[in-house]
Amino acid sequence: MTSDNYIYIMKRKLFYLLLLFMAVFAGCSEAVKSPAQIDDFPELYPDYTDVTVPSTIAPLNFRMAEGRQGAIDVVVTGKQKGSIHVQGKEVVQFPEKAWHQLLLDNKNSDIEALVSIKTKDGWMQYKPFPIHVSAYPIDYGLAYRMIAPGYEVYSKMGIYQRNLSNFEQRAIVENTLIPGMCVNCHAFNQNNPAEINLHIRGDHGATMLQINGRMTLYNTKTDSTISSCVYPYWHPSGKYIAYSVNSTKQAFHVVNDERIEVFDEASDIVVYDLVHNRLFSCPQLKTDDFETFPAFSPDGNTLYFCSAPMQQNIQADFKKIKYSLCKIAFDPASGTFGDKVDTLVSADQTGKSVSFPRPSFDGKYLMYTQSDYGTFSIWHRGADLYLLNLKAGDSRPLQEVNSNKAESFHDWSSNSHWFVFSSRRGDGLYTRLYIASIDDNGHVTKPFLLPQKDPQIYDTSFFSYNVPEFIISPVKVSANELEKNLLAKDRKQMIYQAKGDKW
Repeated sequence: MTSDNYIYIMKRKLFYLLLLFMAVFAGCSEAVKSPAQIDDFPELYPDYTDVTVPSTIAPLNFRMAEGRQGAIDVVVTGKQKGSIHVQGKEVVQFPEKAWHQLLLDNKNSDIEALVSIKTKDGWMQYKPFPIHVSAYPIDYGLAYRMIAPGYEVYSKMGIYQRNLSNFEQRAIVENTLIPGMCVNCHAFNQNNPAEINLHIRGDHGATMLQINGRMTLYNTKTDSTISSCVYPYWHPSGKYIAYSVNSTKQAFHVVNDERIEVFDEASDIVVYDLVHNRLFSCPQLKTDDFETFPAFSPDGNTLYFCSAPMQQNIQADFKKIKYSLCKIAFDPASGTFGDKVDTLVSADQTGKSVSFPRPSFDGKYLMYTQSDYGTFSIWHRGADLYLLNLKAGDSRPLQEVNSNKAESFHDWSSNSHWFVFSSRRGDGLYTRLYIASIDDNGHVTKPFLLPQKDPQIYDTSFFSYNVPEFIISPVKVSANELEKNLLAKDRKQMIYQAKGDKW
């Protein structure tokens, strides 16, 4: 490299560093002088007042909720040590390095944010609010599906992964890989992306399993099952995956506050044995009624699922379909089920319907969504999260995180001290991702919206975030290999083993 080139590159670097400095500290030379005091917390978007966050979380950038324009001055001070002072116009953005150092220095303690705004009458200063920095670590990131509104024709969608310590979002797979395809039902074995399940729908459809980098595409529909395999849940041993098989339909409401109804005409539960390439079930999981949403316990000895009695006229009586939370014993050594089904949460007693059971990995709790009826709670405004204490047997609504809009799919961090869930709070139309913590005594904290570099993206994006799953490390799927395998249409056929069949 010549000296002239070196000087040119260094000048460009300095120029961009200057731009970055100006963007972060714009207006910092204007001191907050004699501000009028407001005896209340500021109304922020997202609302990060009094939330609890992991020490590695990305900066909690925000704007004023009322859309106020003008200078915003923020001083964030650690209870133990350190501080950050930034000013912004409309949006406050914290420098990542300084933010992470402040949280690290105040882990298991608090930081306090003092917000001032510039008005035509001068500066106004709000009451400082706390942000609690948890001692509990959180997983590396999240994987989720982003999808634009649509009922019949798929626009752009994909499965993406997000590093929770910064704002990096990368595609795992997008439906632009092959025109007309849909991607859904991604699942990992206890948040470990070394074992992945992913469904691809469309003309080149398949179920993709990738284990330690080895990718295999499957045809999961058999003559003995209702459909291809749908909702997956890995057995902790990695030897089994539980699936539901569903005949799913959708219909549209004619009333203003309800849009669409998604329901099953039939559903069963099967388990796939990866070692022997066999699907199997038992009479209790393959009945004339509905069985769906399987989930293995963290010790692998129990299968949780949802069950509802069949209705005579499903389309006319869909609001009568209410699912109970059930469990059945499972022996991973022999791949057999127990004879008895236990009901943990009875729809007959609650008058409500259960969906999406997810046990915590420490075996203490099971979180589920409860709504007025049906199986597809994401469209039900009254859907809320509930927490079942597996030892005591009692269940309670998670009032700390529920809203007056739909709360739906949820997932646990690997240490069972954090959970993520999707919610339509806000505009009632788009699902966003919220994170909350739970301590050893079951105390749940106020949820916080997944941070973004510019939170205004939530106002301008046409994408919903759904089916969030924690991941302990980055997901590595070769898009080129997946495209090649999908186009080749070479599929490994899963084989159903009926009871009594020799194997």
